[in-house]
Amino acid sequence: MTIKAVLFDLDDTLLWDERSIKEAFEATCKVGAEAAGLDAEALEASVRREARALYESYETFAFTQMIGINPFEALWGHFTQGDHPMFRKLQQLAPEYRRNAWTRGLAALGADDPELGAKLAELFPAQRRSLPFVYDETFDVLTELRQSYKLLLLTNGSPDLQQEKLDGVPELAPYFDAIVISGHFGEGKPSPRLFAFAMDKLGITADEGIMVGDKLTTDIQGANGVGMTSVWINRHGLKRTGDIEPSYEIATLRELIPLIRQLNNA
Repeated sequence: MTIKAVLFDLDDTLLWDERSIKEAFEATCKVGAEAAGLDAEALEASVRREARALYESYETFAFTQMIGINPFEALWGHFTQGDHPMFRKLQQLAPEYRRNAWTRGLAALGADDPELGAKLAELFPAQRRSLPFVYDETFDVLTELRQSYKLLLLTNGSPDLQQEKLDGVPELAPYFDAIVISGHFGEGKPSPRLFAFAMDKLGITADEGIMVGDKLTTDIQGANGVGMTSVWINRHGLKRTGDIEPSYEIATLRELIPLIRQLNNA
C-alpha cells in the first residue's frame, strides 16, 4: 500500500463547527432569555428540540439527510445554490423554519412572543457567521501533509453553506488540490459514486487514498464501501455502537502523520 492522497471531511474534522453552533446558540439564547425572563440553557434545549421536530416534518427532510444538512445548519443557511429542486424548496422554507423554530422554542417554555422569535431567528445566523472556529492542529497538519500528498476536501452539505464556512476561514481552501461538496454532486457521503468522483479528481485508486472524518455513518462507511483506508477522528472518546468499523481510530489530527508514514513503510 502506498498512500498518495488524503481526503478530509470538513465539519468537526478540520473546522470546529460544533463549537460555532454552540456559541451562536449561547449568545442568541442569552438575548432571548433576558427578553422573555427565561433560563438561557432551557431556551437553547427547547429551540434545538423544536427545530429538529420541525425540520423532520418537511418534505425536504429525506433530501437533507442524503446530502448531509442538519437542522442547525438550516437555522442559518440560505440554500441559494445547488441544481436540485429540493434546494429551491429549502430556500423558500428557510425563513419560515427559522422563525417557527425560535417562536416554538419560546412558546414551549411559556413565552408566546412571535416578535421575539422573529428577532432571534435573525440574530442566530449573524452570530453563527461571526464565529468560525478551526482546531488548533488543523493548519500544522495540513502544512506538513501538503508537502508529500495530494489533499482533497470531501464535505457533505449545501453548496453555499459549505462555501460560506470556507470563506469564513480563507486560509483553509488553498491547501486542497480539489474540494468536493455533496450538494454540487447530488449525493452525499457514504455514496460510493461520490467517493469515486473524488478519487477521479485526484487520479488515484481506493488503495492509494485515506479518508479522515469524524462520522462513522458517512466518512467511515463511505471509505469502507469503496475499499479505502478509513480513519475515524474521535476527539470525544465516543464508543462505537454499530457495526461500522474504521481501519484506524485517532484522537487528534496530529496522530495522522505518523500513521500515514507507518502505512507507507509497511
